Formats: sequence, C-alpha cells, structure tokens
Amino acid sequence: MKYQARIFVTLRPSVLDPAGTAVQSALKQMDYDVDSVRIGKYVEIVLDAADEKEAAKKLDETCDKLLANPVIENYRFELTPIAEEVKA
Repeated sequence: MKYQARIFVTLRPSVLDPAGTAVQSALKQMDYDVDSVRIGKYVEIVLDAADEKEAAKKLDETCDKLLANPVIENYRFELTPIAEEVKA
C-alpha cells in the first residue's frame, strides 16, 4: 500500500533559532506584532509499506537517520493512505 507522509521538523524549544529571531525582527520592523517565530522544515514523501505500522516505522528511521538531527530537532509526521489506481 502507498502512503503519503507529511513530515514537520522543528528545533527543540531549548535551542536558539537565529533565523526565527531574524524573521521576527523583520516582521516587527514591518509593523507586524508577533510574539515569536520559529523556523523549521516540511517534507513530503510517498512510500510503500504493508500497513500503517510499517510505514510509521520506516518514517521514524528516515527522520532519525536523515531528515532530523535528534539532538536539536523534534519531528512529527502525518500518514495518509493513497488509493491505488485500478489498471484496466
């Protein structure tokens, strides 16, 4: 079965975010009153797996080994089954 994964990677709250601070400063200079800004990453992946549990396991491994730095980043993902087209 195919699944679409939406992966969100963010810095841990205890890690300073200089890019977020720069964006927050720019927004304030543009007269947008914001309390804080944190910058992260968004990744979409389509993968094959036998079931949702296997897909989640594959994604955990992918995020831990490549997409996120577990020392300074958190991640979460959303899995959506993709209906496979029936070939005539």
